[in-house]
Amino acid sequence: MSWVVAVASSCVSVSPNWPAYRAGAVLTIDLAAIAANYRLLDARTPGALCAAVVKSDAYGLGAAQVAPVLEQAGARHFFVAHVDEGLALRQWVSPTAHITVLHGARPEAAEDCVQSGLRPVLNSLEQVSQLQALADKLGRPLDAALQLDTGMSRFGLSGADVRTLAQEPERLRGISLSLIMSHLACADTPDNPANAEQLKTLQTYAAQLPKAPLSLAASSGIFLGQAFHQSLVRPGAALYGIAPNTTAPNPLAPVVKLQAHILQIRQLSKGDRVGYGLTWQADGPRRVATIATGYADGFARQGAGKGCAWFGGQRLPILGRISMDSMTVDISHIPERQIAADDTVDLLNASYGVDAVAEAEGTIGYEVLTSLGRRYHRVYENTEQNI
Repeated sequence: MSWVVAVASSCVSVSPNWPAYRAGAVLTIDLAAIAANYRLLDARTPGALCAAVVKSDAYGLGAAQVAPVLEQAGARHFFVAHVDEGLALRQWVSPTAHITVLHGARPEAAEDCVQSGLRPVLNSLEQVSQLQALADKLGRPLDAALQLDTGMSRFGLSGADVRTLAQEPERLRGISLSLIMSHLACADTPDNPANAEQLKTLQTYAAQLPKAPLSLAASSGIFLGQAFHQSLVRPGAALYGIAPNTTAPNPLAPVVKLQAHILQIRQLSKGDRVGYGLTWQADGPRRVATIATGYADGFARQGAGKGCAWFGGQRLPILGRISMDSMTVDISHIPERQIAADDTVDLLNASYGVDAVAEAEGTIGYEVLTSLGRRYHRVYENTEQNI
């Protein structure tokens, strides 16, 4: 069974789902594949809770649609980046679901955060003090996670901060630590010694603090082995089909398919040029198709040189520069009777996913996935018996 879901919320801005007959492209999201990926990751981490990261609107795929499917697949813990993401998520999961806010809460937002049942991650001594003051104000202990910087120099308490808490335990009065976490910088390169160093640092720091469950592994970290799983793992990108590393075949099911309509087909002669800057020139007769997707829809301008579309299993190289709303592809080797204006070509499919697009663009699958635009008609496919 398949359906399209449109959700609006007073907490977040949700773009309309453009009707299929008016949209330039159709993005299909396989919810059953997301559920299958969650179950695979959960099975790889026995002894650890498997959470689900649904920040950035479930990596651009729609938290309103994705989160309930993940909960049905077994997820009970969800992670978001911002308080407003957590407030929106609260209406899409059951009241018993646990929601953690990775950035913590800005001072003015801390009360909204805890009163809505969201668990803030404390990333600094300042955030620790702010939450303690709020616990005093509310007259009750407040649940929190504590993040430690084990080498990435991005979020979390430094070694000196940890020593301060160890020497001044009263700083944590009124705070109930239910998780101590950190984040791996090099998990997608399994042989990098930094991974083991960060694990050791986390364990060393945590030993100085009140005892609490530990979390280190996100998507790629899960595939480093059981030592990295600790008490809770936090997969995000892997849920949505992105490969955990490049050293082994991707075990995750593809989640998205993107089909863009052909706007126009034209015949080129030798010497004709294509696109802004006229950077591509035909070396002979060519047939080209202009399709209704561009860099405003998540396909970076710099990806033209190596990128492609697909039609009937045949590769269609992108020619010239990608425009804001369109791109041009070479269809010279497709018989004229087989392809026409308003037909669709694949920009993402089971064989050519976001990781392949990322390679062409010189970036990572995460960026491609979260950049997919809001002008697509979105179809959410689901097979209930497969969840």
